[in-house]
Amino acid sequence: MSLTDLPILGMLRTRMHWHQARQALLAENVANADLPNFRPRDLAEPRGPGAGAALAAPLGAAVGGDGLARTEPAHFGLSTESGPNADPRRFKGFEVRPSGNGVNLEEEMMKAGDNQSDYQLVASLYQKSLDALKIAVGKR
Repeated sequence: MSLTDLPILGMLRTRMHWHQARQALLAENVANADLPNFRPRDLAEPRGPGAGAALAAPLGAAVGGDGLARTEPAHFGLSTESGPNADPRRFKGFEVRPSGNGVNLEEEMMKAGDNQSDYQLVASLYQKSLDALKIAVGKR
């Protein structure tokens, strides 16, 4: 078994690939900010085996349409689809332009910056894990 075949390194590699694919989608959203009827897209967080248990909601918690986990039934939920303040012209909390385009450049740039810093964190963890394994094996 190779050092790079360890499950933790596989998880980190999967996460780095996810961040790369998400960055490409965010760049596509920015590039199509003036295209009529274009809706921004984003990737869902990786779930399942190899994705990391920290990404899942706590056991017994209901996840609402806003993506927030409700650990207590008394917690209020946020919803942009229904309720007294719902507006069908809004897309993910921002106004859709008359051309039908739902891209908000500020939001997309914030997502891209967050995605970049998350990628750098995962890449750093990957490099530090490899360095620690090399030290343990005696190659450094």
